[in-house]
Amino acid sequence: MSTAFVLSGGANLGALQVGMLRALAERGIRPDALVATSAGALNAAYIADRGLTSEVVESLGEVWRSLSAWQLFRPGARQLLGAFTGRQSALFSSRGLRSLIETHLDFDRIEEAATPLTVVATDLLTGDQVDIDHGPAAEAVLASSAISGIFPAVAFNGRILVDGGVADNTPVSHAVESGSDIVYVLPCGYPCALVEPPTTVAGTILHTMSLLIQQRLVRDIREYTSSVDLRVVPPPCPLDVGPLDFSNADELIARGYDSACHFLDVDEGRRAAPADHIDFHVHATPGLRR
Repeated sequence: MSTAFVLSGGANLGALQVGMLRALAERGIRPDALVATSAGALNAAYIADRGLTSEVVESLGEVWRSLSAWQLFRPGARQLLGAFTGRQSALFSSRGLRSLIETHLDFDRIEEAATPLTVVATDLLTGDQVDIDHGPAAEAVLASSAISGIFPAVAFNGRILVDGGVADNTPVSHAVESGSDIVYVLPCGYPCALVEPPTTVAGTILHTMSLLIQQRLVRDIREYTSSVDLRVVPPPCPLDVGPLDFSNADELIARGYDSACHFLDVDEGRRAAPADHIDFHVHATPGLRR
């Protein structure tokens, strides 16, 4: 029996996956293959060669605890001016993101990872989903994480690529079509309990994408439920963390862990209708964060 992990994108909410991975590691559930997008690609690449152990997950948690919006979305007057006058295609340089990826990757080419890894990007010209399992690992993860309009597109193997979330943020289809018997899906969810929408351009782009992504995820899970043993680890709910707020990583990791434990303790995560417990919703009442 082969097991695949599918890790979605989710910007700062990618910290939730650290808690989910810890819960899976403690139960001896290991991936035979990893498929991931955007923030999920960062997490998957971290464990792809190191393995999924409690120690590795803890060190990944330290990476998330050290992050800040300033580190990844550092504003530059020239970049911002260029974006608003049409001379730049993105609000921010990807230097901070590239540095993060290169610092924590421990293999040069994606096919060298001990656990087979596929990261998903989007062809900016055609909109096609691009599944990358060969080539320079840092460039592949950077392309998968290049949020359109936020970071510049990445040239890769003759194509211009952006964030995989545009084509498929939670690429369940790839794991199913590759022949995995069991697929654990680790979605980041979305801020379902925000009291008011983001007020910045970057925050608005990220939040809008998270809503579109959630709707696509539910639809895909319903489509593939009958095709494979699909176990969708639910993100904690409610969530009211803004899309650029990286100060809550420790809390998100803990909540992701608790939510995953409760879920996995019931029949190892098997559910007859796995999409039902992550279906799209919002909370009308402020102050629901727990």
